[in-house]
Amino acid sequence: MTAFAALHRPGEPLLLPCAWDHASALALAGLGFRAVGTTSLGVAAAAGLPDGAAATRDETLRLALTLGSGPFLLSVDVESGFSDDPAEVGELARHLAAVGAVGINLEDALGPADRHAAKIAAVRRAAPGLFVNARTDTYWSGDGDWSDTLRRLDAYREAGADGVFVPGLTDPARIASLTARLDVPLNVLHSPAGPALPHLADLGVSRVSLGSLLYRRALGAALETAAGIRAGRDPGGPAPTYDEVSSLTGY
Repeated sequence: MTAFAALHRPGEPLLLPCAWDHASALALAGLGFRAVGTTSLGVAAAAGLPDGAAATRDETLRLALTLGSGPFLLSVDVESGFSDDPAEVGELARHLAAVGAVGINLEDALGPADRHAAKIAAVRRAAPGLFVNARTDTYWSGDGDWSDTLRRLDAYREAGADGVFVPGLTDPARIASLTARLDVPLNVLHSPAGPALPHLADLGVSRVSLGSLLYRRALGAALETAAGIRAGRDPGGPAPTYDEVSSLTGY
């Protein structure tokens, strides 16, 4: 078992914050997070490109190259692998592992389950040590069809996924039924409308991702600060100093 896989413990879930650049990743590691993910929305928005449209392969690889040698375990959000060709997805995984990534998040975007399973299998062959978190979007962008969710999760597990991810699932009873049914870690997305972290731990969840939340909160704080200063108010809330941010570059 890899060090990253060992962090996925039912009842004591890995809380995975997601960074969008070098500074955010290093700052999160500085708070004591042993593992950091990336957010595809943050990477795409920073580059002025659409999220979930296979448009940020180069930007994702570039960020992984920057972060792969950092003082934390890196899991990379690769959307659907930026290709429908399993061999190309496997090659991407090989590149990511070579620059230091220990895991990937690979989503099905509600495409054919057999195609996603083939991508997972290709990643397993190309980068055997990489933790594959197989995501299904049946709740995130679908209608929450339970039978389809189970069918997809079974297919992805059989293809070699190390863990499965069902963003948008917030019902405690269904979360508990999945943790009881699965023989791999269950990942859920933190939701203000869903169970809090201690409750998710009690339900047997092994990983809780923050997704794009930190990026959106940072953008929201920037907008609030600018609007407040324009209105004559002093900005509130904490802000790192110039020197503190500069120190994150290592120079």
